[in-house]
Amino acid sequence: MLELILMTGSDAINNTADDHRRLKTGLLAQDQATTYVSTADVDETTARCLVGALLEDDVVIPDSEQRVLVHEPRGEAFDSIWQLAVFHRGWTAARDSGEEDK
Repeated sequence: MLELILMTGSDAINNTADDHRRLKTGLLAQDQATTYVSTADVDETTARCLVGALLEDDVVIPDSEQRVLVHEPRGEAFDSIWQLAVFHRGWTAARDSGEEDK
């Protein structure tokens, strides 16, 4: 939450640099909070359903020799369905916000 700060003296009207900095910092914090993906709601059942759909869509490829699942768009290998599901959610959010290659 942004704080209201009263300024007194002759520079009260002209000195807005600190106000602008606080406003910019507050807005940036709000913007960043909306781009984070929650992983708390990824339980085992949700992870299995998501990974099953990814397997059907060939986004995830099983590697039977290594006993891992490979996330094809990024080439990352996972031995845990839950970790793969969480990774894919984060990857999707980054891709959708245009931050994948940053």
